[in-house]
Amino acid sequence: MIGGLFIYNHKGEILISRIYRDDIARNAVDAFRVNVIHARSQIRSPVTNIARTSFFHLKKANIWITAVTRQNVNAAMVFEMLHQTLALMTSYFGKVSEEAIKNNFVLIYELLDEILDFGYPQKTDSGILKTFITQQGIKTTTVEEQTKITNQVTGQIGWRRDGIKYRRNELFLDVLENVNLLMNAQGKVLSAHVSGRVVMRSYLSGMPECKFGMNDKVMVDNKDKESTGLKDDAAYKKRNQGIAIDDCTFHQCVKLSKFETERSISFIPPDGEFELMRYRTTKDISFPFRIIPLVREAGNKMEIKVVLKSNYRAALLGQKIEVRIPTPSTTSGVNLLCNKGRSKYKSSDNAVVWRFVLCYYSLNVHPRSERERERHLINKTVRDPSLKFK
Repeated sequence: MIGGLFIYNHKGEILISRIYRDDIARNAVDAFRVNVIHARSQIRSPVTNIARTSFFHLKKANIWITAVTRQNVNAAMVFEMLHQTLALMTSYFGKVSEEAIKNNFVLIYELLDEILDFGYPQKTDSGILKTFITQQGIKTTTVEEQTKITNQVTGQIGWRRDGIKYRRNELFLDVLENVNLLMNAQGKVLSAHVSGRVVMRSYLSGMPECKFGMNDKVMVDNKDKESTGLKDDAAYKKRNQGIAIDDCTFHQCVKLSKFETERSISFIPPDGEFELMRYRTTKDISFPFRIIPLVREAGNKMEIKVVLKSNYRAALLGQKIEVRIPTPSTTSGVNLLCNKGRSKYKSSDNAVVWRFVLCYYSLNVHPRSERERERHLINKTVRDPSLKFK
């Protein structure tokens, strides 16, 4: 379990220090500062082991948030807790910065006492915590209010309080997907999967029960078989447009029993913004872009040519397209020649970042080393008249 949680600024100065277990000493603060924040080489791994102590760290803007443990813990659980802690601080006082942390350090210590109990994660839902932790401090409560708070924490509908009223009922749903692809030099796909999230914003009065379905392949198969009685017919396979979901996780408000039997998502939503579900699929993935890389070496020169083509229909529009071209760590200077769009070399990321909104763009990048050697020649061209962005 988690032994301690520390928050640093970009100089390595400690802003928040909360130790939950006796196996974490105070010198762990200095060990992380010296070996990670002030390290000469850039630390890319989010987990660092120092003297049999594991440091799980995230960096947001100029702030480092670190969880420390000496035990074999679930790394995914620790990082999920760190992300929820950042989201919780954002929900309370907006942008997470050094100044905001200093101005709200009393509130942060109160939140850390509720989020973790002896190193074990507890409640991280902002809707529940805001009922009894406020920025103005804890107010004097009556017996009825204390009973209501107890029901909020331990009751079945702890994620939504009673008496919510809106003049206009609204519900917004966003589906956010990340396509992860690994391809070899010949252009063959080695592995691919899609990680998706369903994020909702609820502004509904009372205790409404919402219900919606999705084109899950199990549900589509069952409905088609019951209606047509076909199993191997070609027309049935053609009509089957379901998505094979490998695994999914839901918010605590979802009624899992109905999902197992009816394949429908039924829930009483929390008030405000929340993440309803996460899912992952690895089958029948349609990629929005096709990338064709070509690499040629000639003496001290290397020419990298990448062709980017769209696979979606011309009626669809892509927004905020960004292409990252990695460069070697020994590159000391880059000369950018860009006809259209905007390109910038980021030495901290060892990459050239190219942002564009139209398709007829060409980017020529010439990173030259100051050691009188031309190390790389990167020629980036997007050539597809059907590719449209806006």
